[in-house]
Amino acid sequence: MPVADGIYWERIAGPADAQTVLLSPGLGGSASFWAPQIADLTRDFNVLLYDHRGTGRSVRALTSPHTVEAMAEDMRIVLDAAEISRAHLVGHAAGGLAALQLGLQASDRVEKIVVINGWSQPDPHTARCFDARIALLKNAGPRAFVRAQPLFLYPATWISNNTQRLDEMEAHLVDELPPVDIILERIAALLRFDIDADLPKIAAPVLLSASADDMLVPVSCSEHLAARLPNATLDIMPWGGHAMSVTDPERFNTSLITFLRS
Repeated sequence: MPVADGIYWERIAGPADAQTVLLSPGLGGSASFWAPQIADLTRDFNVLLYDHRGTGRSVRALTSPHTVEAMAEDMRIVLDAAEISRAHLVGHAAGGLAALQLGLQASDRVEKIVVINGWSQPDPHTARCFDARIALLKNAGPRAFVRAQPLFLYPATWISNNTQRLDEMEAHLVDELPPVDIILERIAALLRFDIDADLPKIAAPVLLSASADDMLVPVSCSEHLAARLPNATLDIMPWGGHAMSVTDPERFNTSLITFLRS
């Protein structure tokens, strides 16, 4: 099991001499989030996966202070451990913020960037949602936090049609949940993130992938990113929620791979 500076990572091989795609998950931090993308991606690319610091199989401790800049540095650590000089970066929410930050910190390591339901500065609606999740975690406990999580991630119809699947996942997610202080520090880092003034400095091609019905991050955040980044493509899915890469992987994967191939 490869570990670099406490970060669990793994490589899934694609074609010989193919480019590499580094996948970075959102707040949950688990590489398993990307399961619906692996088969399609590895037809054309080598894939690197990792669990965010403080989550999953990685060390249950964070850098201090914990920032999105530190999350970006962890991406570089994974690339170094895998001996990859340049890669495409694909990040969901928190992972997308880290990818943008690495595009600023180490542009020479970045081919293209894909940001899924991300933002460049705190959004009032997203902050309100995080306030509610923090209150659940502090006052009702981890099980209530996990129980409410689908409300922020998935469309209502998808939740209704996948209730048994979500119920089966719930106990596992509660058992694997990081300590409360780590979750709170990670949320705080996301809410402090603000690179809006620096967006014009990111030269890499960026795909802003967003869902029109995202309950957690308004689609206007991706529209704003697309307007500020110098080499941006905006793709808005009409349905799928915050985790549309899970709820509608066929549509999402097609857009993702078309962009990475172009």
